[in-house]
Amino acid sequence: MSVQKIVVDTDIILEHLIHGDGASILRMTMNTYFCYTTVFNAIEAFSMARSKKEIQAVDDAMSTMKVIGLNAKSAKSIGKIYSNDISVGKKVMPALIAGVCIESRLPIVTMNPKRFSRIKRLRVIPAQKIISHSAATEMLPH
Repeated sequence: MSVQKIVVDTDIILEHLIHGDGASILRMTMNTYFCYTTVFNAIEAFSMARSKKEIQAVDDAMSTMKVIGLNAKSAKSIGKIYSNDISVGKKVMPALIAGVCIESRLPIVTMNPKRFSRIKRLRVIPAQKIISHSAATEMLPH
């Protein structure tokens, strides 16, 4: 049996970084799927990091997944540029992320399915489905 693969959206990564007690959605997803993210998600996450500690936290999260797309090491630099004009990116980034997912034939998990609602060929998995699956799995006898 092969492990299913999925792309993790930026909101799932950020939720993981601020998550308190219990398992974050990212951890729940990693229990079921081999997780990828795109370089564009990395750019978004790095663009929101303001301190060295936040940048390191994003870097650590990125190291737990395979980053697909452009050169992943350029994400930090592009993230800084992107953070200066975030209004443009809000319209472009979902399309870039979806393009990588579609090309890679991978679905994406997100807390905001509306973000990708205009992209017909993309398979979007709402984070709530992962949470429900994880809760159901925890109830099974070990």
